[in-house]
Amino acid sequence: MTAPHDDAPGAAHRPRRAPAPHPAPAPAAPRRATGAPRRGRDRRARMVAPLPGLPRVTGEPPRAAVVGGGIAGLAAATGLAERGVRVTLYEREQQLGGRLAGRPVTLSDGSTATMSRGFHAFFRQYYNLRGLLRRADPGLDRLRALPDYPLWHSGGLRDSFARIPRTPPWNALAFAALSPSFRAADLAGMDARAALPLFDVRVPDVYRRLDGFSALDLLERIRFPEAAHHLAFEVFSRSFFVHPRTLSAAELALMFHIYFLGSSEGLLFDVPDEPFPQALWEPLGDYLAGHGVQLLEGRPVDSVEPGPHGGFTVTAADRTDHHDAVVLALDTAGLRRVVARSPRLGDRAWRTRISRLRTAPPFLVSRYWLDRPVDRHRPGFLATSGYDGLDNVSVLERWEGEAARWASRTGGGVVELHAYATAPGIHRPAVQEGMLTRLRSLYPEIRDALVLDERHEWRADCPHFPVGGYEDRPTVRTPDPAVMVAGDLVRTGLPVALMERAATSGFLAANALLERWGVRGQTLWTVPPRGRSAPLRALARLAAD
Repeated sequence: MTAPHDDAPGAAHRPRRAPAPHPAPAPAAPRRATGAPRRGRDRRARMVAPLPGLPRVTGEPPRAAVVGGGIAGLAAATGLAERGVRVTLYEREQQLGGRLAGRPVTLSDGSTATMSRGFHAFFRQYYNLRGLLRRADPGLDRLRALPDYPLWHSGGLRDSFARIPRTPPWNALAFAALSPSFRAADLAGMDARAALPLFDVRVPDVYRRLDGFSALDLLERIRFPEAAHHLAFEVFSRSFFVHPRTLSAAELALMFHIYFLGSSEGLLFDVPDEPFPQALWEPLGDYLAGHGVQLLEGRPVDSVEPGPHGGFTVTAADRTDHHDAVVLALDTAGLRRVVARSPRLGDRAWRTRISRLRTAPPFLVSRYWLDRPVDRHRPGFLATSGYDGLDNVSVLERWEGEAARWASRTGGGVVELHAYATAPGIHRPAVQEGMLTRLRSLYPEIRDALVLDERHEWRADCPHFPVGGYEDRPTVRTPDPAVMVAGDLVRTGLPVALMERAATSGFLAANALLERWGVRGQTLWTVPPRGRSAPLRALARLAAD
């Protein structure tokens, strides 16, 4: 057994059972669209050190239940198991990965493919998530760098992040200078005083200042150009699967800080070179099994109840187990459901706040296997605005080996479409057909392409961060010192979001439990915890007074 990882990059422990073989890269995947992922670490990144303690548990190892096998649950299980805790991980689905899971499907030509919940960008600011992935892939060899983050508006505007420097404030100045959505007259009309809070983002202070109004309110106060609303900032806000009028301005400001105004990692990113299960979760599952983690897939947890003599009884389908501690690493609906069915868990105030949590509107992921590819100059990923609900397009054979092999064999192409924040009660087949129609207008070379196969995923399980909702969101710690909560819905007190918030909260949950047993936990990293420019921070404080 190896020693625990003290730093996010880590080194991999040899699993006790052989991991699934990693497929060789497909020759059809053009190397010009990929590259080795940059290791990344902003020189001003913040180290979050755990409390001192022993390197591993001593004596009889405590038993911990991790409920949920997404990123947060996998991080919690990793942090605990590496230090000698006996971990049982419960996952309701038949596979690990949570919202990044995938399932096999049989196509009309008899071949097998993997359908997932869609494209996800692994930004270089995701230090803790990338550290988790390094457990099974020390060099991050299963990630490939995409060369750009292009943004297109239906009105003809085009934006790119490939040409701008990464370090603030030069990145913001260069973006404004190069972007067609910022004209000189627009820049002159902006309210610089209203924009200053974006240059002094600190957690949790940003929520005290900005959680009371929406992202759209913030952009209107600043008087951002209308084109920039649609082309850049609405694209970013919809990454939370909601319209900016319903998203807390604090979340949007935090996103600006993490990805743009506070970090020098830039807005470029990596993607897995194979579907999520093969590239990420199967190897990580093998790694956890090698550390003694019991993986119970297909076992949804019904309830978690405190035992009469300490510990907790976890009931999952046909089995009941006793554990010394629990990490609830569930999505919003799953957390509400388990807490509602566990009436003695936590206290009344905590349970009431959990009951008020809500999910974002439904979203759609559509994948099409076509009889011909899109033009070879099309980007692997494209964010869009103004296309009546079509939010982005991925050309999978540009970077995913499975899709590239299918395209090479058939002469076709594999395209994935996303529609975020759809309206409740809409006619779903009509939305699916409309998305395909908009793709054909966007990429006219496939206007007459035949759809050889298609798959559609409708989901509504992402957390909603509404105006004024910050105080209801759970923290990692709960009223019971042996129960923790992890996930991208959790308040961490750190400048993290989306997948990185899930990974960070999972490690924080493990660290909090390890403290109880006198064990040193995982060292974490975040982007700088405040704005990079001291003069701009001072101006922001003056504007707030």
